[in-house]
Amino acid sequence: MTLRRPLTQPAGAPGAAGQPAGVAAGELAAWLAAELQTDRFRDYCPNGLQVEGRSLVRHIIAGVTASEAIIRHAADCGADAVLVHHGWFWKNEDPRVRGTRRTRLALALAADLNLFAYHLPLDAHPQWGNNAQLARVLGLAPDMAGERPRRAGHDDLIWLGTAPGAATVGELAQRVEQRLARPPLLIGDPARPAGTVAWCTGAAQGMFQDAIDAGADVYITGEISEPTVHLARESGAAFIAAGHHATERYGVQALGEAIARRFEVRVDFVDIDNPV
Repeated sequence: MTLRRPLTQPAGAPGAAGQPAGVAAGELAAWLAAELQTDRFRDYCPNGLQVEGRSLVRHIIAGVTASEAIIRHAADCGADAVLVHHGWFWKNEDPRVRGTRRTRLALALAADLNLFAYHLPLDAHPQWGNNAQLARVLGLAPDMAGERPRRAGHDDLIWLGTAPGAATVGELAQRVEQRLARPPLLIGDPARPAGTVAWCTGAAQGMFQDAIDAGADVYITGEISEPTVHLARESGAAFIAAGHHATERYGVQALGEAIARRFEVRVDFVDIDNPV
């Protein structure tokens, strides 16, 4: 577990005992719902306030996934809320509260923690989203369709653009390794011109055909499945699996920074290492 320094120091006059003034949990949830347009998405989990805790939020721990480790960390440091991309209560999961689910939920309730989680809305946001932030980290240049990036696939989650400075797919894969600090899996010809790059963070290997149909020469996502290899070989389009966690570390950080700037709260990002 790597603890990062506060994403943004809260501005303005502090509250009692030097604490940030804070924001009501309900007000924060409403602001996030409006900014992320949560009602627009057909998602696999509820987006927003998944577990209700104390009414005033002064300190938020942000991370990729609402694991036991991050819940324990938030409880140990006296935080008021946890903000994640991967929350709880996924469709088709066993709904019974036992095992790891019981442990996580018991920890959150005992510490009176709020749990805020945003899945597809955080992938898609044009400024704070995972795709926007991965483009920033990897130096990708989105193709613009008017005032918004050109997109494709389910809920327009795939972004399309170019990789300035990377002439070939192999050079792009090297850049991915350098900037995400992990070697990606490349399926395809490293000498192929990078051309049109498509990307969608996380487990978006199922959208590979959508990326190909949109004209992609190479597609970057987090995970890979067995059929993906055959599709890459037979279509000629290259596929880069850069890691689910590795590609989705940046959206929640950007969202945390936006919250800290907007409200009187402290936001810390905690990176729970994950090799997948």
